Amino acid sequence: MAVARKAGGPVELTPLKISTVKIPIIGVTPLITHNWSEKAKKQMADKQAGKAVAKKAPKIPEEDYEGAFYRFADGRPGFPASGFKAAIVGGARMFDGIPMTKLKVAVRVEAEDESGLVEIKGSAPKMREDMVRLETGVADIRYRPEFTEWHATLTITFNESMLSQEQLVNLVNAAGFGGVGEWRPSAPKSASGSYGCFRVKTEADE
Repeated sequence: MAVARKAGGPVELTPLKISTVKIPIIGVTPLITHNWSEKAKKQMADKQAGKAVAKKAPKIPEEDYEGAFYRFADGRPGFPASGFKAAIVGGARMFDGIPMTKLKVAVRVEAEDESGLVEIKGSAPKMREDMVRLETGVADIRYRPEFTEWHATLTITFNESMLSQEQLVNLVNAAGFGGVGEWRPSAPKSASGSYGCFRVKTEADE
């Protein structure tokens, strides 16, 4: 937003230039999703409310796997738009002169509907079985969806007064290096890996 002050006059605020573009992306490495199941949410809510928590029932892999999906009301798989925005903001680390604090309010990844999701398309997901170690040090098994080949279209609203469409595309490509989902390169602590990476689709991909 341009701000100008005439000598002895009031501050002039020019209108923001807001644009919306669709940027198709292609997965470079498999995407692993891990939504919190309704059962897990209830257990956490009961524990925080001080209620007695029932002893953990035996794992049912198929239930854990299905519960780890992000889904639209019609059953289509998706991924939170907020996760893609976080990846784009994090991509600013690869460039000089783009403060992440300003980028947070300059870019918005639009969800398809009130679910807050972006649709994930591609090959049929498969169930992963992974050994993980909780913060307490206890080992556990996780059953989660993995999309081996995937793609999506990001609808992004941005402040063109702060960055151009070309710069936005470069940021999305940078975001792809950090990735989204579980075991992404930008994941905190020891949970990082090489999953969930993507790049902007080009004419050559057609």
